[in-house]
Amino acid sequence: MNRSEILALQSQRGYPMVSLLAKTHRTSPDNKADPIKVKNQVEELRSRLLDELNKREVAQVLEHVEQAVEEIDWSHTLDGLAIFATSEGAQVHYLPYALESRVVVDETFATRDLWLAWARSESYRVLVLSEKPTRLYDAVREDLEELIGHGFPRVHNAPGGATRLPGGQGINAATVRQNHHLNFFRAIDSSISAIQNEDEQPLVIVGVQRYLGYWDNITNNKPAILATLEGAHDKTPPHELGALVWPRVREALAAKEQAEAQAARDAVGQGKGAAGLAQAWRAAAEGRVSVLVVDEHYHEPGIVDETGMVLTPTKDRTAPGVIDDAVDDLVENVAAFGGRVVFVDGGIDDLQRIAAVLRY
Repeated sequence: MNRSEILALQSQRGYPMVSLLAKTHRTSPDNKADPIKVKNQVEELRSRLLDELNKREVAQVLEHVEQAVEEIDWSHTLDGLAIFATSEGAQVHYLPYALESRVVVDETFATRDLWLAWARSESYRVLVLSEKPTRLYDAVREDLEELIGHGFPRVHNAPGGATRLPGGQGINAATVRQNHHLNFFRAIDSSISAIQNEDEQPLVIVGVQRYLGYWDNITNNKPAILATLEGAHDKTPPHELGALVWPRVREALAAKEQAEAQAARDAVGQGKGAAGLAQAWRAAAEGRVSVLVVDEHYHEPGIVDETGMVLTPTKDRTAPGVIDDAVDDLVENVAAFGGRVVFVDGGIDDLQRIAAVLRY
């Protein structure tokens, strides 16, 4: 799912809005128990709905949930599963990361896990520099898919590439070769810029040392470069290349997460940030949150006052008027107003597990 699709999903309002979230497995034998666990969650949902609604209303929602469960292809699940349902219908999303299994019944869908999946999808691009040809891949984690189009794959047809270098007295073949190579890589960089303008993604650059040096000298896309991999990989199969690239990407993304967390600490220390759920909630309600840093494992029920500005955390998520997961609602609010949400894998307990960098 992309950002606009998640925003469309979270814009829906009503009651009951059911979110059934489950940890699943990609391979056997672990995935054998997944259908049983999800069906147990459906029974948990049934019991909870019957405590709040009449049987007719419950039947309308459960019919769609049970139909969605029946249509799940359990042999092709990923690491997580999300079912969103109302009395009008249900939809299923397969998520590429493990999540906490839970059932949420609220006035909105619990889309926080979709934002996390989107933020943590680890999507990026891999550019493999070569004369014949340079290839570009769209990547998610270790899975690479070659992009065909936008000038890719691209062969170096100029002298020094597919054609011979000119000979003759006074001609410096090495200089001619280098100039044609630089022009070849400039054209590639121009194509990359056009693609990035449409859909910006981190870049991993792969190539022999000489090509990496050429690229470093001419590229206008340095801010997007996440990692490099040295070596001749123009003939490396995508699945092998993904296995080589992904550990470097994962390490670089983890470093970026920690940098975001430190930036939030600095902002709080300078009075330009808000730490803790209640303070971050108020800042978001005022439209002041530029970046929200969230421990991805943090969930907290809460009660909001009639102004919508004051949130009071509570322990009983099933009590009347309680938001099942106020962290989820906060994530949605920040994203809806154009703020950026950064999920980190723990390490921000000193910020009460959630903090906002403020616009003003």
